[in-house]
Amino acid sequence: MIERYSLPEMSAVWSESNKLAVWKEIEALTVEAWAELGIATEEAAAAVRAAPEVDPEAWKEREAVTNHDVAAFVDLLAASVAAGGQWVHFGLTSSDVVDTANGVLMREAADLLLGRIADLFRSVKARAFEYRDTPIIGRTHGIWAEPTSFGLKLATWAFELQRDHRRMRDARATVAVGKVSGAVGTYAHTPPDVEAYVCGRLGLGVEPASSQITHRDRHAEFLNAVALTGSSLERFATEVRHLQRSEVGELRESFGSGQKGSSAMPHKRNPIASENITGIARLLRGYASVGMENVALWHERDISHSSTERVILPDATGLLDYALARMTRLVDGLIVDTDRMAENLAATRGLVFSQAVLLALADHGHSRDDAYRIVQRNALATWDDGGTLEERLASDPECDLEPGELAACFSVDRFLRNTDVVFDRLAATDV
Repeated sequence: MIERYSLPEMSAVWSESNKLAVWKEIEALTVEAWAELGIATEEAAAAVRAAPEVDPEAWKEREAVTNHDVAAFVDLLAASVAAGGQWVHFGLTSSDVVDTANGVLMREAADLLLGRIADLFRSVKARAFEYRDTPIIGRTHGIWAEPTSFGLKLATWAFELQRDHRRMRDARATVAVGKVSGAVGTYAHTPPDVEAYVCGRLGLGVEPASSQITHRDRHAEFLNAVALTGSSLERFATEVRHLQRSEVGELRESFGSGQKGSSAMPHKRNPIASENITGIARLLRGYASVGMENVALWHERDISHSSTERVILPDATGLLDYALARMTRLVDGLIVDTDRMAENLAATRGLVFSQAVLLALADHGHSRDDAYRIVQRNALATWDDGGTLEERLASDPECDLEPGELAACFSVDRFLRNTDVVFDRLAATDV
């Protein structure tokens, strides 16, 4: 997690001090479980609970000797317990601590991300209703298609965010599990009652058959939910980037007092937030790919996943957290140029209304192919030689629509008359 793209709450989740605190909580709960079973003493459980937090710097110094991070942690924690230190890590293997702790940390990270997605959903939803009736050119393949509304465009974002929220909520449930089943997961030295106690107190589910680890398809699902949300943000950001192009000019990212768009060209106002989010989305897909690679481990476990997870879990969640917050600010401050939208719609010279004429001619009894060719012939002439499509069709003897019928084909209202159904659905949707 680099400082430039890190926010305080997510950084705190993945901090070494928080990780070590969760490790200690797992160790303390385990001794308490042993005490409930009448094996360890209540005094030993209380002593482990009261032990000071393991200092990250001392932990690193000890790891330089042990060459094993959990063993170093156990050494320091056991040594700090006044009486009963022998019960620290009793019956456990490293993955009991690390994987159960990661279940806690991923759950905390998911909770932050769910809050961010919900914030962005609310911002997008509000702006969708603000511009529900604002006409804009719909484009396919980057080419004029038919009129739509800017609010309808934003409604598609809102529903996608609702799906992102659901996927993240499901992934949270998937990763919020632990295992305290010992080496290779047989419960040979740690009975299931200990696992049930520890995971229950942590609010985690239990991996039903753990081998020596919680299985990495869970982590892959979580990282894919992160990456999919990032891909949604990239879709939104790409739209802003296209609509902010000088030749289009329908949207602009906000521009702060004193901000500079270029070190060389004073006139520049660039979509830098959208471009930043686009780049972050590429990273997130890469992290998801690594998560998929981590699913297939050797036998009951190896540690080929370990080095990658130290990077991808904090980085992926941290970057998405940052990107969601930045996109929310972008949406809240987005400058919408409705006049330019109207100008660009008029600049199509009626070409975007071609399907309405096609259907009207078909309704008049023309075959679909004949109707298509009448409209296409006039549309191509409009493209190449100017004028408007309505004018050319009005002078075409094969176009037998009455003037009022032809004019009705060129009404924006015709294209937005049924969009209320979308906004009724959006009004009923929340996350």
